[in-house]
Amino acid sequence: MDGIVNVLKPPGMTSADVVAWMRRTLKTKKVGHTGTLDPGVVGVLPICVGKGTRLAEYITEQGKAYLAEVTFGIKTDTQDSFGKTVFEKQPFLKRAEVERELRKFTGKISQIPPMFSAVHKDGKRLYEYARQGISIEREPREVTLYKIELKKWYDEEFPRAILYIECSKGTYIRTLCYDLGEDLGCGAYMSYLLRIRSGPFEIQDSWTLEEIDETVQTSLAPFLLPLTAGIDLPKVYLSAARANAFRNGLSTKRELVRTSEPISNSQVQVLEGELLIGIGVWRENSLFPYKVIG
Repeated sequence: MDGIVNVLKPPGMTSADVVAWMRRTLKTKKVGHTGTLDPGVVGVLPICVGKGTRLAEYITEQGKAYLAEVTFGIKTDTQDSFGKTVFEKQPFLKRAEVERELRKFTGKISQIPPMFSAVHKDGKRLYEYARQGISIEREPREVTLYKIELKKWYDEEFPRAILYIECSKGTYIRTLCYDLGEDLGCGAYMSYLLRIRSGPFEIQDSWTLEEIDETVQTSLAPFLLPLTAGIDLPKVYLSAARANAFRNGLSTKRELVRTSEPISNSQVQVLEGELLIGIGVWRENSLFPYKVIG
């Protein structure tokens, strides 16, 4: 069994929990996820199965989209709803102020990873330090926000906003909410998060664990997408003879390669018919194997 599954991760499970569940359900050991979602976060979690595990990096590198609820006037030690409240004061905030401030967050921004995160520092994850009450210096990271919009506004004692966010990999949405609150001078935390897209995988096409379990019992696997589904690289096609050469580490001249579009990227996905056999790289007008899948 080889492919990618667009899973709708439920709340209360870690990404590793979902991987373990998929291994048991599909009765295969080769399963991996493509980017961690916090236990309380719901949404799209692409799961790679079999040979698909060798392509996880290509899915992880692609952008994400979220719907985030941010609550103003309250701070927590985790920057989300699962931490302890460390500040609370009713803000006098208007929607127009928030929309104005959001404009500053579009494009490349710098974020400091939260202490309650899985980032490694000196051989330990940051959350391990945080649980001991230790706060250590973290290096800022550059991420990109392609789009951020205020979709809904709730004018309450502690106002809430629903934000639509498109961003690069590695973006901490709870840190974005925290930084927004700091810039507004009132504090804020991420009170809910839904990932609606990861790379090409959309939430409307995702499968719940219950749906996967029911379908597996019928010996069918309509939830299993082909390996090509998650790769955003140009496609090139090889004949059977050149495909075997590719599998054996040999290069192929450009004139023996068929392409579906102009090749401007150094890396391409290589197919024999509709079967993905690996990732190739152009060098000296020839196609060389970079990663052989099958």
